[in-house]
Amino acid sequence: MRFGIFTGLTGTTWEDVAALWRHAEATGWDAACVTDHFMPNTPDRQGDVLECWSTLSGLAALTSRMRVGTIVSGNTYRHPAVLAKTATTVDIISGGRLICGLGAGWQENEHQAYGIPFYTVGERLGRLEEACQVLTALWTQPRANFTGKYYSLEDAPLMPKPVQRPHPELMIGGGGEKVTLRIAARWADHWNAWGGPVTLAQKGKVLEEHCGAVGRDPTTLLRSANMVLAMTEDPVEIEKAQRLYMARLGADEAKARDTVLGGSVGQIRDTLGRLAEAGVGMLFVPTMFLPRDRRPALDRFMSEVAPAFRAVGDTPR
Repeated sequence: MRFGIFTGLTGTTWEDVAALWRHAEATGWDAACVTDHFMPNTPDRQGDVLECWSTLSGLAALTSRMRVGTIVSGNTYRHPAVLAKTATTVDIISGGRLICGLGAGWQENEHQAYGIPFYTVGERLGRLEEACQVLTALWTQPRANFTGKYYSLEDAPLMPKPVQRPHPELMIGGGGEKVTLRIAARWADHWNAWGGPVTLAQKGKVLEEHCGAVGRDPTTLLRSANMVLAMTEDPVEIEKAQRLYMARLGADEAKARDTVLGGSVGQIRDTLGRLAEAGVGMLFVPTMFLPRDRRPALDRFMSEVAPAFRAVGDTPR
């Protein structure tokens, strides 16, 4: 299993994020991703928020080993041809380390404030699937042509090409079983969702059914989970982490219990063992749920938990 951090860009500074990523790379984390938002998801919309892709380009230049990416870039915010160009540039800056995470988009207040069409859920998902085709075509073809319901390309070049071949790692984020997982099965290299062993086992079975329907070997699709880390044997602190997750993401208690990676080192190892049995090959720890100084919790996890899940002789990638 590989391990990554998932960094929110709300209520922080460039200096703090850069320092955290430098520390993560120095202490053995395999990957780091950023969120993609323009404003807080609050009624007053007040608070500092760094832009996703420009921040990621700077972070790509500051690091040399970790894979770097987005969890996830909102498809409604940028035309996929523009995103293809932006993502290619970040892949080049990083030397071929990009995880291009893409989702349908969900934060309605951003769309309202900036006049960005929000569309229906169905249209957002339709646009997401076409965006996967636009990205793949531009990344891999000398001149791309595409005619869809929402997007089109006409003899469109994209030069230079990404470093990664045939194209950057395309990750689809989301847990919708009817459409999102079908899109992931057809187009993604990597599927990411919030949840623990229960959620990922259930949705993993659905993902495998979608893979079967398109003739894909499901083992060729990396699965990753976002879990809130609470390394403590104090049940009160674990419950606090669950309540915070519920408040921020609107989850119910069952989902919160599954998603919070809480307990002793032994209990956390047991949970990760069940996560691995569910077919998950990567864990992302969202740092926005950790105390202000994230380093002690991240360091303890890497020294006391992660080694049990790395192969003998494995080195962080």
